Amino acid sequence: MTAQDHRTFRSPPAARPVTSAVSPWLRWLTEAIWFVEHAFERARADAKPEEDTRVRIVVIQAAFIAVFLLLAAGATRAALFAPAGGGGVHSATGALQRADLTDRNGALLATNITHYGLYIDPAEVWDREAAFRQIRAALPEVSASRLRRVLNGERRLIVQPGLTPSQRQAVHALALGGVSFEPEDRRVYPLGTSAAHLIGAADTGGEGVSGAELAFNEAIRQAGSRGQDFALSIDLRVQGVLENELATAATEAAAKGAVGVVADATTGEILAMASWPTFDPNRRGDAPEGATLNRVTSAHYEMGSVFKTFTVAAALDTGRADLDTMIDASQAYYVGNRRIADFHATNKILSLEEVFIHSSNIGTSRLAVEMGADTMRDYFQRLGLLDAAPIELRESARPSRVRSWDDSTRASLSFGYGILITPLQMTAATVALVNGGIHRPLTLRRGGTGDQGRRVVSSETSAAVRELMRANVLRGSGRSANVEGLRVGGKTGSANKLVNGRYDPSHGVGSFASVFPADGPENTRRYVVFVLVDEPSQGSRLGGAVAAPVVGRVIDRIAGFLGVQRRIDPPTPVEAAP
Repeated sequence: MTAQDHRTFRSPPAARPVTSAVSPWLRWLTEAIWFVEHAFERARADAKPEEDTRVRIVVIQAAFIAVFLLLAAGATRAALFAPAGGGGVHSATGALQRADLTDRNGALLATNITHYGLYIDPAEVWDREAAFRQIRAALPEVSASRLRRVLNGERRLIVQPGLTPSQRQAVHALALGGVSFEPEDRRVYPLGTSAAHLIGAADTGGEGVSGAELAFNEAIRQAGSRGQDFALSIDLRVQGVLENELATAATEAAAKGAVGVVADATTGEILAMASWPTFDPNRRGDAPEGATLNRVTSAHYEMGSVFKTFTVAAALDTGRADLDTMIDASQAYYVGNRRIADFHATNKILSLEEVFIHSSNIGTSRLAVEMGADTMRDYFQRLGLLDAAPIELRESARPSRVRSWDDSTRASLSFGYGILITPLQMTAATVALVNGGIHRPLTLRRGGTGDQGRRVVSSETSAAVRELMRANVLRGSGRSANVEGLRVGGKTGSANKLVNGRYDPSHGVGSFASVFPADGPENTRRYVVFVLVDEPSQGSRLGGAVAAPVVGRVIDRIAGFLGVQRRIDPPTPVEAAP
């Protein structure tokens, strides 16, 4: 065999794949793979192992560079082109997202902030007594008994949930063995007590449990998943005014409680809702007894003379009376053996307008008895006084049941006794009477629900009711609610509470239901303000003295926010107070 025969036999080079029909980058990749494959073969054939090693190193380096470039490109793309979230939702990994809650103007009401759970694994703690002292010093609010129990245990347990970032950092800076943190997505309410009852709360699992958080739970979560905010109908400026005036009045009167509502009579939107006393939802456990109750939606009251508006409206709408109808209030009115008298006795025959202005129990009792049970029940049903107020809040409670519609009961109902309703029901019924006669759901959705509602009284009856309410503020019991240029109308209410089977004058409520502006065409944008002070114990307990002034101050302060223009009223004859 010749030397030629002993040379290493080399296979002919493999034919390169045809790439004319493929894209340039694929052709480049194919040629690169072909080159690397045959570089290894050449190195082995030429007995140059060092060449083979260098080629392998170059290939590995190239692979790492390619992976790094791909990761860098992905990170750059995520940073530059990820969709911008409008809701500012910052959640811990895997947490349930909830959209930020805002008022109608975008002011923040509720948001998510990442907090931390403090965990300790006692097996990794070197000096348990020293760890106890240092953690208690850095975190005084931690339960001493809980901390010691975990430190003396045998497995990793949570010591304290809900640490803020600053609290976490204080403990982390101790550099203790066995201490770790896990992120928690927690709902926070940056305005503290403001609108607390209306906003409600969400639990640590990301589910709404009360208020708007519960009412719109799914919608809030869906908005959060899209990175959007969820806007409520309230206006924080109006809310702040209502809360401020309500708290001042309740404190001065040493009252048990107080409520206030401001609603857009055209759309049914709630612009403000306040219940006093209030609480901080971030520290719900520290709330005083009874403070977490939303009195607007869940407390029941016999409202007193504000109900005369409903009785008079029914009489007008059925044609049984008009503004000039004369009613005998010259002496007490008897229903069977029951004697009904007026608190502000006039001892004369009154027109329907005078019955309203003088708040005559005799006058409205006569109307209720004459209308009959079917008519009275029908109008109470139309106005929503026999059902829970229509609104998204789950807390909206049903009224007490009227068991009888006999003459005596109807007489009581005509001036606000014999039925317990919520302030929200009172607001909804007042809205229907002053907006042209349309009963539509109240709502916490910005822009309203779009529900066209249903007619409950004629537009003529609605106009007459507004006229009566305006006259009452100018010449009757509601004069302390008058605000120059804003044409306020309203009706006062005063009622004693039933205590141990008897109506006790020392336990009462004073209320005022109002509309502004009360004049103008039917399509005028109007607003309803309702205030009730529960068991005032200092000063007068009458609605005209304890609630009407609050309404006047609220309207005076919020009119500019709502775009209601002031107009100088012409001089009006003043009638002596009843």
